[in-house]
Formats: sequence, structure tokens, C-alpha cells
Amino acid sequence: MGNGSKRSDIKPGLSVAIVLKQDQRTGKLTEGIVKDILTKSATHPHGIKVRLTTGEVGRVQEILEDE
Repeated sequence: MGNGSKRSDIKPGLSVAIVLKQDQRTGKLTEGIVKDILTKSATHPHGIKVRLTTGEVGRVQEILEDE
């Protein structure tokens, strides 16, 4: 299981926990399935930005299941 800061660890269909923009101050996690990867760089210190299948956008904090 990764921590979500490496783009190569994240694939569409993966179950992840993200922090939504409005939850960054509290650190509240939202779980969902990755639809799109929005970060272009290979790594990001705050987590790779993704869009979930629900349309929510946030930075991956935790990968919940590896395919």
C-alpha cells in the first residue's frame, strides 16, 4: 500500500482515500475509486491529485487496495 505521493502507484479503478480541498485544514479523508489522475508530475509532496468516480477531486493520502 502506498501513501499516494507517487503517480506510478495510482491507477484508475484503484480504491483510495483522498483529502478534498475544503477538508485540507481538518485532514478529513474521503474514500472512493479513482476515475482520472489530474497531477502530471511523477510525484507530489501533498499527494497526487485525482478525480473520483463521484466527481470529487482531491489529493491521495492513502491507497486502500492494490490491484
